[in-house]
Amino acid sequence: MPQDAKIVRWREWDGPGFEHLVLGEQAGRFLADSVVICSGETPFAVRYRITCDAGWHAKSVTVDMIGDGRTLVLASDGDGHWTRDGVPMPELAGVLEPDLTVTPFTNTLPIRRLALSAGQSAEIATAFIDFPALTVVRNPQRYTCLEEGRRYLYESRASDFRRELEIDAEGLVVDYPDFWRRG
Repeated sequence: MPQDAKIVRWREWDGPGFEHLVLGEQAGRFLADSVVICSGETPFAVRYRITCDAGWHAKSVTVDMIGDGRTLVLASDGDGHWTRDGVPMPELAGVLEPDLTVTPFTNTLPIRRLALSAGQSAEIATAFIDFPALTVVRNPQRYTCLEEGRRYLYESRASDFRRELEIDAEGLVVDYPDFWRRG
């Protein structure tokens, strides 16, 4: 773990699920290493590792489903060209961030990369990873800065899903209503 690593913990809004994330910076890259325990009808646990360059462009995503041996490896050149387990994914052309359904952390990547001022919004597409299936699809989204350094509106452009996110000064989610809150 890098010396300046930050530990962040979230717990499920209404349940016993939990996430333990270690976020550090090393050699000009951001490294996130996390374990998530999800409750629900079919409980599961996952470890993920995400590496970003200095501009918060995702370079790699590795997901290990704990206990069943399944692993997903996504790699990106940081300019929107992705591979899954070494196989090109042209359907993700132009995508800069992953979005893992098991964590609020992946909201930090576009929040940090876009650096929006209050009132500004931006439309993006993500590599949306659904759990526990590990499916990966392109997902259009919009982020609007409601209050600089404090609140963002997240909207899925593929559905009517939207949430107002409270963030800290580093762009890390504090509250994701109905899903996650800092623990």
